[in-house]
Amino acid sequence: MGSVGYGREAGPKGSRKGFKPQKEAQMSIEQFIDNEVKSNDVVLFMKGTPQFPQCGFSGQVVQILDHIGVGYKGLNVLESAELRNGIKEYSNWPTIPQLYVKGEFVGGCDIIREMFQAGELQQLFADKGVAVDAAA
Repeated sequence: MGSVGYGREAGPKGSRKGFKPQKEAQMSIEQFIDNEVKSNDVVLFMKGTPQFPQCGFSGQVVQILDHIGVGYKGLNVLESAELRNGIKEYSNWPTIPQLYVKGEFVGGCDIIREMFQAGELQQLFADKGVAVDAAA
């Protein structure tokens, strides 16, 4: 999927044209992130895309998720400084990638790798009712 216009608001004709206080703009990125996290079972905020990760840590998480066979939505934080900074504030976690499952922040690359190696990530998906493709 392409990027969503999370920084723009569509409204009825003539409604507050061009007026957008800074605080409202910050709320819109937070609302965008919150919506993505809550409306998708598995979301990965990453550098690059699942098809073309642009950092080794994001690439490792993509490989793990693909190996498990779980469907997920990847969001490229390199497309927007607002998204890149917003996700760090949203999670209170300083690094990218960040994985969310059923609206819950799970962790970054090291945590995901350790959970996968211990079988805990697969169990988390099972416990949360997230379908995985065992044949993958």
